[in-house]
Amino acid sequence: MKTLILSSAVLALTAGAALAESHMQTVRLGTEGAYPPYNFLNDAGEVDGFEREVGDEVCARAELTCEWVTNDWDSIIPNLVSGNYDTIIAGMSITDERDEVIDFTQNYLPPAPSAYVAASEEVDVMGDVVAAQTTTIQAGHVADSGAALLEFATPEEAVAAVRNGEAEAVFADKDFLVPIVEASGGELVFVGEDVSLGNGIGIGLRESDGELRETLDAAIQSMKDDGSLNELILKWFGEDAQTF
Repeated sequence: MKTLILSSAVLALTAGAALAESHMQTVRLGTEGAYPPYNFLNDAGEVDGFEREVGDEVCARAELTCEWVTNDWDSIIPNLVSGNYDTIIAGMSITDERDEVIDFTQNYLPPAPSAYVAASEEVDVMGDVVAAQTTTIQAGHVADSGAALLEFATPEEAVAAVRNGEAEAVFADKDFLVPIVEASGGELVFVGEDVSLGNGIGIGLRESDGELRETLDAAIQSMKDDGSLNELILKWFGEDAQTF
């Protein structure tokens, strides 16, 4: 009987330790670190921006231990699928095409406009050479528009292509382009009409991580319900930003 009781106690302790370990499991948040104000590296070399604050708050509400990992945009989905991190929180729009490869939480940012920027208002955004970051919904839109698409690994390189004459315009998230245009001293201007693409921005996960998706979904919903998500949106994107 004593042996049975001792064995039961050991089993109970082992189960408790396993449960505690599961709650302490680290969730790795993958981001680009090069797309302000969504995400960027600050002067200390740390991930910063709107998505840093959202991700940290989501993890706190979900009682998860999280760490940030940076990865180049053009391989950010393959490296999620291969297990180099557990989520993507990197300004990634929810699209049907991406949803065939990975899963998404509900959006933590409503659909926001994309915009064209050029060095001249005379640019024909439907017929000239237009730069965009590779594998983005903006690149896909340019390819379908009739313009000549010039793809770059980073959004900064796409903007630089307009400055050096490689492209007549760049197409990207308007929130990313606004501070660049404002700081250009009139060198760069918005042209054409804004375009709404995608279904908002969500956290990407592997298809097999349904339980984690539900946990993150609940945390995002709680931030929508108490207004804290809208506060962060207005803080990072300004008073005219789309909110929930």
